[in-house]
Amino acid sequence: MRRVTAFGSAGALVTATLIAGAVAAPTANADIRHGQSGRTAPYSHSSQARGAELAAARAAKAGIDWQDCPADWGIAKPIQCGWVTVPLDYAKPDGKKIKLAVDRIGSTGTKAERQGALVYNPGGPGGSGLRFPTRVTNKNPLWVNTSKAYDFVGFDPRGVGHSAPISCADPQEFVKAPKLDPVPDSEADKRVQRKLAAEYADGCAERSGAMLPQMTTPNTVRDLDVIRAALGERKLNFLGVSYGTYIAAVYGTLYPDHVRRMIADSVVNPSREKIWYEANLDQDVAFETRWKDWQDWVARNDASFHLGDTRAKVQDQWLKLRATAKENPIGGLVGPAELISFFQSAPYYDSSWVPVATVFGKYVAGDTQALVDAAAPDLTDTAGNIASENGNAVYTAVECTDAKWPTSWKKWDRDNSKLHKDYPFMTWANAWLNLPCATWPAKQQTPPTVKTGKGLPPVLIVQSTRDAATPYEGAVELHKRFKGSRLITEKGAGSHGVTGLTNPCVNEKVETYLLTGKVGAVDVTCAPHATPKP
Repeated sequence: MRRVTAFGSAGALVTATLIAGAVAAPTANADIRHGQSGRTAPYSHSSQARGAELAAARAAKAGIDWQDCPADWGIAKPIQCGWVTVPLDYAKPDGKKIKLAVDRIGSTGTKAERQGALVYNPGGPGGSGLRFPTRVTNKNPLWVNTSKAYDFVGFDPRGVGHSAPISCADPQEFVKAPKLDPVPDSEADKRVQRKLAAEYADGCAERSGAMLPQMTTPNTVRDLDVIRAALGERKLNFLGVSYGTYIAAVYGTLYPDHVRRMIADSVVNPSREKIWYEANLDQDVAFETRWKDWQDWVARNDASFHLGDTRAKVQDQWLKLRATAKENPIGGLVGPAELISFFQSAPYYDSSWVPVATVFGKYVAGDTQALVDAAAPDLTDTAGNIASENGNAVYTAVECTDAKWPTSWKKWDRDNSKLHKDYPFMTWANAWLNLPCATWPAKQQTPPTVKTGKGLPPVLIVQSTRDAATPYEGAVELHKRFKGSRLITEKGAGSHGVTGLTNPCVNEKVETYLLTGKVGAVDVTCAPHATPKP
């Protein structure tokens, strides 16, 4: 899935901020019982839990009819594809069904080496995991030993890609540029953005209304347990990155005794108070920190990029570029919103540091076309635009339905105006992205209380200290909540999705855990992976 998701309706062209995990370090109508702390019927006795048990039993019996993947999915043999049927609403297991797309590649080792299936989610909400088996076909060196022990299994979560995809807007309209500058100059600008956000929420209801109440993390977790059963696995081996860690946290809470091995990489803070409004505010602070890290690196490499030899000089070039694009969109297409959408990949991933700085340097040297090619939408890429719109729709639907959001514009305005003063890079763009949740047409749920249940084995948590999309505190919080878990900290690094990077200190511990189940006696701090070279 493409990293950049155009958010057309609220005038900001930004990535659905947790969706970056969907790229995985490139080298992308439940009831209120859902989230209880004991005052009402617990999960295990809810109608959804009973429905999920029934769906899992049916899936175990049916299995998966593995075939060559459809030609237009772009997934080549020997990877195989199939479908798992789940209820749209787990409280009505005999009601409407949807089909989830899954794929796999068999383990490469001997029969004696095989340990089952390893299921993957790359983040989002809205990311597809179907590229996961290509780590085996591409002979990714980090995963050679693990792939001897495990089948690698990916899936499209409900609403995503090939799994009953949802939509909130016409994809071609959605990606059109230039959008409004996310940073408002006036109250009038804010009114326009508020109107666009409300219209986007209405569009979700019009185009995908029946799905919206069921687009929740707990339902995705129930789907994951049905997939486990369909695979013929007694227990789940799971690798979740970014939003995939919240899936892991909720799965470990609802199905503690169904977990065999679980890795949470780049962790969403699972506290009920953080899901999702506060989590997005925390991102704004973390993005600013990592943006400055990138600018420092650009300044140190001024001989390559010629953007200034101090952070302040690089920031001046950024502000100048932003002002120019605001006055006259570059190439008629790239305004401030498009710039943020492109440049934010640098705070996300170290692998974007060189490409983004290269394009920036070319622009300052007089080559505007490189920036237009990199940051403007491609209206001829209809498949890519459908995927972008779908990814944003799922991001919005899950975050808006998962939890209660503030409905008072005064609160949004106050919180974001205050943050913007010190953290201007992403704050307003992020606010408009999430503002549809203030007028969301479906019933908003209460998030579950993430905690250690009976039978939960040791979970491995991996996190860098300077991650922008999922700040470090989230890993600490999950570590506290999952007793017996181990935390591997990559200190001084900030690339999102640590398990996909080459860092022997981290890689060795991840591999040891997957192959033996051992997490070690103590938490570990690793030095950062190598900084990119121009």
